[in-house]
Amino acid sequence: MSAGLLDRGSFEAVFRQFFPALMTFARKYLQDEDSAREVVHIVMINLWEKREAIDASESLKPYLFKAVHNRCLNVMRDRRKFSEELVTEPLSDRDVQEQMELMELDAKINQVIDSLPERCKEVFEMNRFEGKRYKEIAEALGISVKTVENQMSKALKILRDQLASYLTVLFWVFLLLFT
Repeated sequence: MSAGLLDRGSFEAVFRQFFPALMTFARKYLQDEDSAREVVHIVMINLWEKREAIDASESLKPYLFKAVHNRCLNVMRDRRKFSEELVTEPLSDRDVQEQMELMELDAKINQVIDSLPERCKEVFEMNRFEGKRYKEIAEALGISVKTVENQMSKALKILRDQLASYLTVLFWVFLLLFT
């Protein structure tokens, strides 16, 4: 190969020289002729697109094999991810029932939170959903830490009282999830 940038003639020579070996290399990883061909073609297209920056006097062999290797790993990762998504088991009647109960519980929790007095709701959401500490809430709202504590106690009491009938469902859900 001549020194300098990779021109059309040099590219064709590189393609003819390395394509068979790159195909064999990719096939070992992918176990599939079509996927191997696609990977090698993509690597060659990328080489052509980056030809302005490539010095044809340097050995392209390590670059090409590394590029094919990386592209094969990406294909294998994507295949594994796709097959894991397809392999998920269908939900049993019990799972469907649990999902429905969880959705009902979630809706009820949201309903109770929405029914909290405004300041109480604001303090509760800042603590539980935004992860703010009592001191941060007090500073943000211009109230004392003691007021934040009182509002949180009030919110938790209302939630406990309003959701008492759901505690059995909640208990079973946690029992099933963590056993």
